[in-house]
Amino acid sequence: MKTQNPFLLSAVTAAVLTLVNQAAAQAQTAAPAAEQATSKEVTAEVQQVVVTGVASARGVRKVDSAFSITTATEEQLKQASPSSTADIMKIVPGVYAESTGGQSGANIEVRGFPSGSDSPFVSVQLMGNPIYPPPTLSFFEGSSAFRLDDTVERVEVLRGGPSTIWSNAQPGATMNFILKEGTDTPEGSVRFTTGTGSLRRVDMFYGGKISDGWYGSVGGFYRKTDGVRDAGFPADDGHQITATLTRNLDQGKLTLYARSTDDKNAFYTGVPLISSNGGHTITEFPGFNPLTGTLMSGEMRNFTIEAAPGKTLTKDLADGRGLKATVFGADFDQKIGDWSVSNKFNRFDGDLNTNAMFTGNNPLSMNDYLKAAIASANGNAATVAAAGGKLATAGTATYVHGGAVDGNQQVVQAGLWSVEKQLKSFTDELRVSKEIGKDNTVTVGGYFADYSSHDVWYLGNSHLMTAVPQASLINVTLNNGVVVSKNGTDGNVFYAPVASYDGRNTAAFVSDEWKVNDRIKVDFGVRHEQQKISGTISNLTSADTDNNPLTVYNNGTSMPDGSNTYLSRTDSANSFTIGGNYKLAKDTAVFVRANRGHTFISFDDLRGAGNQKTANDSSILPTPKVSQFEIGFKTATQLYSAYINAFHTEFDGIAFTQILADGRELHSISGSKGNGLEFEVAVRPIENLQLALTGDYQKSEYRDNPDTAGKTVQRQPKLQFRFTPTYRIPFGDGNSAKIYGTYTSIGERWADQANQQYLPSYRTIDAGVLFSLGEKIEVRLSGTNLNNELGLTEGNSRLTTGGSGPINARPLFGRTWEASVLYRF
Repeated sequence: MKTQNPFLLSAVTAAVLTLVNQAAAQAQTAAPAAEQATSKEVTAEVQQVVVTGVASARGVRKVDSAFSITTATEEQLKQASPSSTADIMKIVPGVYAESTGGQSGANIEVRGFPSGSDSPFVSVQLMGNPIYPPPTLSFFEGSSAFRLDDTVERVEVLRGGPSTIWSNAQPGATMNFILKEGTDTPEGSVRFTTGTGSLRRVDMFYGGKISDGWYGSVGGFYRKTDGVRDAGFPADDGHQITATLTRNLDQGKLTLYARSTDDKNAFYTGVPLISSNGGHTITEFPGFNPLTGTLMSGEMRNFTIEAAPGKTLTKDLADGRGLKATVFGADFDQKIGDWSVSNKFNRFDGDLNTNAMFTGNNPLSMNDYLKAAIASANGNAATVAAAGGKLATAGTATYVHGGAVDGNQQVVQAGLWSVEKQLKSFTDELRVSKEIGKDNTVTVGGYFADYSSHDVWYLGNSHLMTAVPQASLINVTLNNGVVVSKNGTDGNVFYAPVASYDGRNTAAFVSDEWKVNDRIKVDFGVRHEQQKISGTISNLTSADTDNNPLTVYNNGTSMPDGSNTYLSRTDSANSFTIGGNYKLAKDTAVFVRANRGHTFISFDDLRGAGNQKTANDSSILPTPKVSQFEIGFKTATQLYSAYINAFHTEFDGIAFTQILADGRELHSISGSKGNGLEFEVAVRPIENLQLALTGDYQKSEYRDNPDTAGKTVQRQPKLQFRFTPTYRIPFGDGNSAKIYGTYTSIGERWADQANQQYLPSYRTIDAGVLFSLGEKIEVRLSGTNLNNELGLTEGNSRLTTGGSGPINARPLFGRTWEASVLYRF
């Protein structure tokens, strides 16, 4: 693949900005200011205030901030057509989101950070507080705890910068969702949406003044859809309601908010594909449309788990990776004399269970499967003895619903896993600020988080099925009486821990911000944090659930033995940030930033340690450290805007765990380093036309581990960008049509640390049109992946090598469309 030169890209960007700047100067000379066309949207961008990553609750202008932050208004979010909360991150330079699993369970990578799955370096906040303090646990990542709807006013995504001292000290990226609140002018809206997969959705919002000084809002959604990949049952089915209550105080404000969500979301993993040319060429598997197909089917929807002798569970694939949760919080800001006090807290209580298919080995023919099954059975002395010493020489494969399976039929094995996860947390952050000396503000504060997770796992439970959309389950018996597969089940539960975890983080921080003069502003902050975590994890044994050695599919089933292991660990770490901003002009500035942050070990690291000695060993479970350095340029005018920054990242000591198809866990420790350039540029050469380009170039590689040193950090493209032209066509009195499109280019990646599973580059085209009919009615039509690009976001994460021929991998969703009508009142 030919990689574009990032320095050429930045040079072209600089040249364009120079020419545009000259054009702006000429326009200002040629025409009086009063005659220049202005845009409410552009004016709002120039004056936009951000509240994430700053000491003051009142925020700072985006163009004056000394860090990298991306913002999106409600309209910009709708224009991006995100398929999930995680998919919003596609508009953020330096972040790559794999959101092809559905509404939940995304993998999100941050430039230069060595993450293998989920989103350990992305925190999700609501009104400035983390919804759940740890950003990632096994079978949980932060975006899964949030659903986007019309109650959201905007989102701010901070990358690195001062985030290492505030809130939960996420050194990577922080998504902060700001809710709409009631105002003096009552406003309401209702929106109906339909689209691909028989989508039916309604969103509602209303906000206004309750009485003097009191304001309120309420809104939410109801949605049901079969999904882009039709499994024969609803993919997404749920609802949400959100409310706020605001009290304006004398020199302050108190906002209370609450949200209740009950949403079921099917989870998609890999599908059969054909890989050739060393993985550089990916084509459709015969009989399987990779853009719309899924192996899940109505036949296997209500699957069973043989958990122990006499204990059989029934689970529903339609529950997928859902969310049933409530969150309640408050945001308080008050000025008392020369002091400013702010406090944010929230309480989260939710079930984020997983009932989903996880693909295993690559596709093979039914005959090849039978040969392997015969060899496996004959190679097991206990099985042969149970068969009276008779070796198997042949096998029979039949569909569970009846009929023989052809020997040439391609089949796959996929685990139907179930994980119960009950999460609870309470977080609170207090800040007190005072100006000490002229234009020098000192902020001190503290952060507290208390959180827990109760887990019940059933991993494995392999099922044999046809490699076709809405697959059929297969039974297999051998001619010596061995039962390889019954009702499609051909593998045991290989890992079934029950665990209860508790965690507590306490931090203190101090920050100083000094406005040296009208052009120069500097800030510095330090933080000390302690984490205490513990876990009670069941010890495991294995048994035959039916006491019949001939039914090999349930022999050796993992189950708790009735005893437990208690593990704990306490860690502490220091973080700092220092930065400065220099204003070149009223709306133009440059900034520099350096920080040192950390992450702590997680509940899953405790479980993986297995004993207290290992849990205490920092050479096996280190406390990862990350250093980041940035230099950037920001400007925003009516004619153009640009946010460009170069970065360098160094990461030390992160522990990785990969769960393989046979239940084994692979553990490793690595560091990484990365350099790159991020850019967000928009040019408005004529009235009503905007040309926007966002993206990043990076070169990030592993270090410190001889097995991976020098390898490219997995799942992260060297170059990715999005080009978005938008044109507004006014017509009639107060009516308009806005036409927009996005061309996305994602570079090649590696799916694994060893750089064995190659993921080719891909390109997609999205488009939409918004008709605004006066101030009350909006009609929107949008489509994504209109070119039906077959791009891969994930390889087979339960294998350690690549390969040619039939594979399992997770591709993009195929062409989708949505149409909506909104009415304001």
